Amino acid sequence: QVQLVESGGGLVQAGGSLRLSCAASRRTFSTHVMGWFRQAPGQEREFVAAIAWSGDSTWYADSVKGRFTISKDYAKNTMYLQMNSLKPEDAAVYYCTADSTYANLRNGRGSWGQGIKVTASS
Repeated sequence: QVQLVESGGGLVQAGGSLRLSCAASRRTFSTHVMGWFRQAPGQEREFVAAIAWSGDSTWYADSVKGRFTISKDYAKNTMYLQMNSLKPEDAAVYYCTADSTYANLRNGRGSWGQGIKVTASS
């Protein structure tokens, strides 16, 4: 089982920026795709963004396109989510996840981090 550890959450004013990090304990076939989901209070967990370790494939939810950027650092086994122009509705617990394919990742079948809170004040 791959261990995923998130960091970088916190409180930011609406319109501000924040960068989340997710460090994987190792890279295997089960971490070919890594991504972020989020869950706001009283709402279902929703997909935010994902990135493939090989190649340039990235995927974004429509609600964050143009504002969030997902990236990776091979040397550090770490994935990042740069969040700009934050809105109050972006406030949620953000979860890092990894799986062998994008389809599996979207189905929530892979490894998960413990979650990290992002608060965007209006």
